[in-house]
Amino acid sequence: MGVLHPRLRLTLMALSLLALVAILVFVLVWSPKPAAPAAGGGFAGSIRPAGPPQDFTLRDEEGRTVALTALRGTPVVLSFMYTTCQDDCPTMTQQIRGALDGLGRDVPALAVSVDPANDTPRRAQRFLTRQRMTGRMRFLLGDEATLQRVWRAYGVQPQERGLEHSASVLLLDRRGVARVSFPIGQLTPEGLEHDLRILLAERG
Repeated sequence: MGVLHPRLRLTLMALSLLALVAILVFVLVWSPKPAAPAAGGGFAGSIRPAGPPQDFTLRDEEGRTVALTALRGTPVVLSFMYTTCQDDCPTMTQQIRGALDGLGRDVPALAVSVDPANDTPRRAQRFLTRQRMTGRMRFLLGDEATLQRVWRAYGVQPQERGLEHSASVLLLDRRGVARVSFPIGQLTPEGLEHDLRILLAERG
């Protein structure tokens, strides 16, 4: 067998090297990437600063008393809305509805009024009916002084002239502690369902 010409041998070596580089690039670019870990060691939402339960007692759209202490032992979906809202509030409600549908069961879902001057029981009932959440979400109402204490406890900006309310959904654990927050831009039914499953699996 004849000896390859030095120039031909160099050409073949260069082609082999290029082929090897191409294979490495393909592997690096197209190989599956490991999924990024969810925020907060498993949660999809943002972890809230640790703190004690912030309890309150309000009345819902039917005039029934709702006390957070009575809901101990199960996670709670807590949001802040107003009945005449046309954008963020319906969006949040539908995201919550989708999460509960995906979960295959309901957990307490509460919407606290951020516009006491305009939120009435009748309007709250209509809002829940339009969102197909009657019986699945309770719209909590009260006078401004009472609601102010709730807003302050959870760091919520109410609906005011020139100021849009805080559009986020909180998840409370079985002890009533606010553990996870979903700002409207981060909220998805899948993320909400995922974090509810974590809280449901917790004991204590």
